[in-house]
Amino acid sequence: MKFKMASFENSKGSLEEDSMEAVGGELTNVGKRTSPMLEKGLLSPSEGSAPSISNSTGSLQAAAPLQGYDVEFDPPLESKYECPICLMALRNAIQTRCGHRFCKSCIEKSIRDTGQRCPVDNEMLSEDQLFPDNFAKREILSLTVRCPNSGCADKMELRRLEIHLANCQFATVPCPQCQQPVRKSGVETHTALECPRRPTSCPDCVTFFAYEERELHEQQCPFANVKCQYCEMDLIRDQLESHCDTDCPKAPIACNFSIFGCKEMMQRHNLAQHMQEFTQMHMRFMADSCGGPRAAGGGCSPSGSSQEMQRIREMDGRLVKQDHQLRELIILKETQAGQLLELRRRVSQLEDSVRELEAQQCGGVFVWRLRGFSALLRNQEAGQAVVEHSPGFYTGRPGYKLCLRLHLQTPTVPRCSNYISLFVHTMQGAFDAQLSWPFQ
Repeated sequence: MKFKMASFENSKGSLEEDSMEAVGGELTNVGKRTSPMLEKGLLSPSEGSAPSISNSTGSLQAAAPLQGYDVEFDPPLESKYECPICLMALRNAIQTRCGHRFCKSCIEKSIRDTGQRCPVDNEMLSEDQLFPDNFAKREILSLTVRCPNSGCADKMELRRLEIHLANCQFATVPCPQCQQPVRKSGVETHTALECPRRPTSCPDCVTFFAYEERELHEQQCPFANVKCQYCEMDLIRDQLESHCDTDCPKAPIACNFSIFGCKEMMQRHNLAQHMQEFTQMHMRFMADSCGGPRAAGGGCSPSGSSQEMQRIREMDGRLVKQDHQLRELIILKETQAGQLLELRRRVSQLEDSVRELEAQQCGGVFVWRLRGFSALLRNQEAGQAVVEHSPGFYTGRPGYKLCLRLHLQTPTVPRCSNYISLFVHTMQGAFDAQLSWPFQ
């Protein structure tokens, strides 16, 4: 017999490799094609020790020896196609001179590791007494297998499994962002909606970050909406510190005479009242402060007295200035309160106008979305009568203006505790003068 073996692999091709056919007692090399999906361990074109050539780099790469095909056959694999060593389907079937079949890599490893004997009958066996069994190889590649991916029910010949795996939508691939295994069919949905590393942006500062970092960003975002802990005014985080230091009417502050000994703490808007009520006490604090050196030293030097008088004049100037500021703030507050009241009235009018326009545009089809229905059910179970009214809507343009009334009966009402009552009410509308009954 003559054997023609190719020593190098091409990196592109299909499943089958050096296929040798026995014709008239002579084995002929009829082709060599390799599989690109070596990483799965399911299919491999060559498990021999021959090196392979990479077309892209030209470097030699040692092909890792693989055991048999670890796939599910349908119908189940016959025992004659099973490797006695790895107990899987024969990969690159080899036949010994004693008639036993093994995977090429399995028998070569057995001979190298445990000695030159057949693992089945313990007959003497060397590597030059191993012969490719191309008949068994073709038979095995023609067997039907199931796709190994969970959820996929496809079946195909073993030789077609590689092509199927390359396109199977049930195959798992690593997410490009978080590296978690994801089904190929769900990669787009995962990366857009589920991936913890998907990019998202802050609605306040438009900064981009990973979705899993959103809570940390919300705690630090300088433009996030926050409430003042004292007056509960809505601010952005960047304004909070200056607001509490200078503007917040309820922020706790010390008395202006704290340097003279007043220990009172109050809210900022109560400072003026405190200054008025404790004027005499503040004067005593100032007098004690000025008289302290005299009591201790038996007199006050001219320079010390002038310094104290200067401090008093400065404090008096500060008091006058703060009094003016306080009066201006009171006037501004009253003005802004009136403006706020007017703005609220205008907003209420605009909301009413929008609701009226929406009611006119429904075209006789009104969708009522009930908010908090679970809470309504809990109130009903607690014995409370639940009545909800829908916004008004028109039957057309022009048309009647109607509204719906939903009534959940209390559990004690006979025959009605498990039912919802829905009523239609007529309302005064914009087109009543143009319509006939019931408005004549």
